[in-house]
Amino acid sequence: MKNMMLITSSTKEGEKTFKLIPIAEECPYIEGIFYNGNKILALIGVNKKDIFHMMPKLDANGDPEFRKVPAKDGVPVKQERRVIETYQEYYLEEVSEIAEFVKMFAVNADTFDYAQYLNAEVKEA
Repeated sequence: MKNMMLITSSTKEGEKTFKLIPIAEECPYIEGIFYNGNKILALIGVNKKDIFHMMPKLDANGDPEFRKVPAKDGVPVKQERRVIETYQEYYLEEVSEIAEFVKMFAVNADTFDYAQYLNAEVKEA
């Protein structure tokens, strides 16, 4: 079952963290990333599902159609509800469960220091 590898990465905010990447075809996940701020491991699975999303309505040129007056939520463009195929997402919130998951799936869990991220203090904004 150890078909992922731990690597050092950064969040969008530039904070150092770890990611899990697949190293085998049979891996049930595309990737995983640990978010330091809220101590959540977000995983993206290989299975897809249909989800409804509000998407901008486009004109004949492919440009968004603007409203005469912005909607109540402040959105300036017309929107329509569309079904989009997306990958299944999973979120682990308990530090003990995250550690267990890493031990179960990562080939380098015993050599990569992922605990430094799990045990780091959360910085207040």
